[in-house]
Amino acid sequence: MPFIEHDPTDMNSFKAYLKQSKRILALCGAGLSASSGLATFRGAGGLWKTHDAMSLATPNAFVKDPSLVWQFYSARRQAAFSAKPNPAHLALAALAVKNSDFITVTQNVDGLSPRAGHPPLQLQPVHGSLSTIKCTSVFCNYIQYDNYDMALTPALAPAPERSSNDAEAAPANIPVSDLPHCPKCTTGLLRPGVVWFGESLPAHVLSEIDEWMEDGPIELCLVIGTTGMVWPAAGYIGQCKEKGARVAIINMEIDDDPMLGGVEYADWLFKGDCAQILPQILEPVIGTMDQVKELLGDTDHFPAPTFQGGPFTETTSKESQGTGYY
Repeated sequence: MPFIEHDPTDMNSFKAYLKQSKRILALCGAGLSASSGLATFRGAGGLWKTHDAMSLATPNAFVKDPSLVWQFYSARRQAAFSAKPNPAHLALAALAVKNSDFITVTQNVDGLSPRAGHPPLQLQPVHGSLSTIKCTSVFCNYIQYDNYDMALTPALAPAPERSSNDAEAAPANIPVSDLPHCPKCTTGLLRPGVVWFGESLPAHVLSEIDEWMEDGPIELCLVIGTTGMVWPAAGYIGQCKEKGARVAIINMEIDDDPMLGGVEYADWLFKGDCAQILPQILEPVIGTMDQVKELLGDTDHFPAPTFQGGPFTETTSKESQGTGYY
């Protein structure tokens, strides 16, 4: 643990600093959505206990067995779309509404932040989104954003409850003809719009984050529910510190994981559920949760889908390789 002159668990000192902070960056991971009931990527259960989830998150896996990969991601889509944004998502959304100089860099792909009412221009999803689908054909540029259909084809419809005896049975072998196909070119297979191992992170997202960080000093960095060890996102903690930011870490595993990223930069360490802690520590700016809900209005809805027909371009560099984390 770093030496910290003040009590790193003192919410009052944090709140006092928050009230005078303008430019704030939040780096979020799977812990943000834990209270929404979503398992982490490596924690996928049920029939996926017998599969290495990381091995499914590659372009080669999709080429080799698109049926298996689509069933895995369809199950993840159904879990994410059935979940509800929790108070942590709402608190960050309210902070973004209150402060136009606040951005959230999220490693999550569950789509709960936009559903919480987080302003899209202040949300940077570095690993893509489960609600994005795109054509795999090199001759087609079709992309759909904010697709929250529970089943993209009848073959991917939610499975009935399994008994304990068959909960780990092998997934069905779905014919390619029954998997999601592109409505534009009609021949290409669709795939989830998430970043897989070996793929580059979205160039426009990285550029927007870099432009924001270069735009002036940064007062505060919130590291929320993430190990802070997945690059390049983890590098933002140190970059914020170099720009003058003080760092607050909110995580369930502060004492349990000595390698937790960002701890060496920490000014505050808040151990516990993000859904409980964030509304408390951000209250001086966002108000009570009743006020947050009044500010955000009805967030229990899905954003309208949008389409893109132009080229989907990415830049590939060693520093911007996808983690396949989701």
